[in-house]
Amino acid sequence: MWSGTVRVRTGVLELNGTIGTAAPHAHRTVQVVIARAGELVLADAHGTERRARAALIPPHREHAIVSGAPDGTLVLVDPDLAAGQRLTELTADDIDSWIRAANTVVGDPKWFRDGRFHGLPDSGPAPRRHPSVTRAVALSRTRLDSGPLRLSDVARAVDLSESRLSHLFTAELGLPFSPYIRWLRILRAIDLVAAGHTLTAAAHGAGFADSSHLNRVCHRMFGIAPSDFRGVRWIVEPIP
Repeated sequence: MWSGTVRVRTGVLELNGTIGTAAPHAHRTVQVVIARAGELVLADAHGTERRARAALIPPHREHAIVSGAPDGTLVLVDPDLAAGQRLTELTADDIDSWIRAANTVVGDPKWFRDGRFHGLPDSGPAPRRHPSVTRAVALSRTRLDSGPLRLSDVARAVDLSESRLSHLFTAELGLPFSPYIRWLRILRAIDLVAAGHTLTAAAHGAGFADSSHLNRVCHRMFGIAPSDFRGVRWIVEPIP
């Protein structure tokens, strides 16, 4: 049974609390899972099991949580984010490398401080954002429930070329346009669920076709659908 608090921000989902079991699955995010109490039992695609206090699992690698932990942290990071790229470089395909990589990351305050995941460079005050990016983000938020959002349409609306806006998104927001919009939709849906809306209403409000579509996208991203997280408290942090 999963329980505790889930904080979500653009590119990162972080659960602190009880880590439940998970059937074999793979997802596009890189995962760090840590047991603060007890040990986890993890398995890879071949059924090889290992006991560990922590693991760093690269994207698209089948794995299972055979036995969870009463208290721990699970972090899922988009591989398009700089932190996700760096984490992916630290690990490999085999389950033993997942454990070795996690031991390096968990003990490094650059990644974890005061029980929270950071993993982003300390760069001081946020740089001033290009006005067209500010307009593009504002426009995207208002159109989330209106169907597909295409880079070409948003670029035209803010008077930039597609290539220029694409470059600015990655440089200033840390994610390319399409992954950023995907996270906007997920965050909007989670926010609506946390506010008491049904999964169907949340899906429509975030631009998904229905609750099944929302569940599929979340499962592909995280390996866990929103309906599996009913026992947690959601906190959606400010979206840049």
